[in-house]
Amino acid sequence: MFHANSDLLTADNSVVILIDHQPQMLFGVQSHDRQTIINNTVGLAKTAKVFNAPVILTTVASDTFSGPLHPQVQEVFPDQNPIDRTSMNAWEDDNFLEAVRKTGRKKLVIAALWTEVCLAFPTISAIKDGYEVYIVTDASGGTSDESHNMSIQRMIQAGAVPVTWETVLLEYQRDWSRQESYDAVMEIVMNHGGAYGAGVIYAQAMFGGHEGK
Repeated sequence: MFHANSDLLTADNSVVILIDHQPQMLFGVQSHDRQTIINNTVGLAKTAKVFNAPVILTTVASDTFSGPLHPQVQEVFPDQNPIDRTSMNAWEDDNFLEAVRKTGRKKLVIAALWTEVCLAFPTISAIKDGYEVYIVTDASGGTSDESHNMSIQRMIQAGAVPVTWETVLLEYQRDWSRQESYDAVMEIVMNHGGAYGAGVIYAQAMFGGHEGK
């Protein structure tokens, strides 16, 4: 039986926030393979959707500079309009803050482009305001390896918890006996989980297995 633990992330105690996953922002990323960031962000988005966790989507200057939210991400939430901002720090945007507060959640799972600005600024601001922030490092990217890595260190020093998108997926699932989400989780793993997903596909094809790990 699945037992919720308030010290770990659940879909009932956290909100997933995707900040500025837009073409112009992705152009500047040098710390990660860009297609991998899209893959990981979509995997995180689908994770939130499968478990019915609240999701906040936000963009910056979408009409004048950065372009729309990546279509692969928007397709996961076709009816949700991103909150468009002018501020670099989403925490300084009233509409964004209202959306966060409306969820009633104190655990924020955030991925953003770029790491050193759009992830670091709201993370540090939110921690100061009493929130727990989990930064999804592999669905975020910076303008250089050094910019990404130094910003991650800065956020950790401020109290942020670094995670990866698959960490969030498996932390939400937590027990392979949770049949109501099992098949959907395996679908996400097979489509976005890289070597892990390939292993699941192989096991199912060769042995008819349904092991999650």
